[in-house]
Amino acid sequence: MRVPEIKTVGAPEGIEGAGFFATSLEKVVGIARANSLWPLPFATSCCGIEFMATMGSHYDISRFGSERPSFSPRQADLLMVMGTIAKKMAPIVKQVYEQMAEPRWVLAMGACACSGGIFDSYSVLQGIDRIIPVDVYVPGCPPRPEQVLDGLMRVQDLAKNESIRRRNSPEYQALLASYNIK
Repeated sequence: MRVPEIKTVGAPEGIEGAGFFATSLEKVVGIARANSLWPLPFATSCCGIEFMATMGSHYDISRFGSERPSFSPRQADLLMVMGTIAKKMAPIVKQVYEQMAEPRWVLAMGACACSGGIFDSYSVLQGIDRIIPVDVYVPGCPPRPEQVLDGLMRVQDLAKNESIRRRNSPEYQALLASYNIK
């Protein structure tokens, strides 16, 4: 079993000299956001067990600055939807997403959250991207903890490289409007 390699965070590109370092505020904010993600686990089935394994000491999600799961949407910036989402639960997932403060990211974990999985029925939502925008998909049934960590690293890349002003852009506002989110 191979554990993902640990990436160290280096200084952002900038101007260095004796006694000073200068860079842009956007790069510093990106590094801070990427290495202090607070996930909100929305687990409904077996993918939640894999998330619990990822939180354990063997895989140690705290290496990525995400050791503090938040169970309040107002204190989280990463919504991790794991498992089967019934259509009756869709409004709750959307409400949780809307209660999160910006910037916020969404990770869909497992085949059920990504596409409905094997449950092609009238009662199961065929992917959470029908109700909220998804940033990273982690496939599998259930995905291994290594895949969860890889998905978390993809979210970290998004957080690190995202412009501070992207969330105020007309494109982002149009994306939220397409999901009927204000």
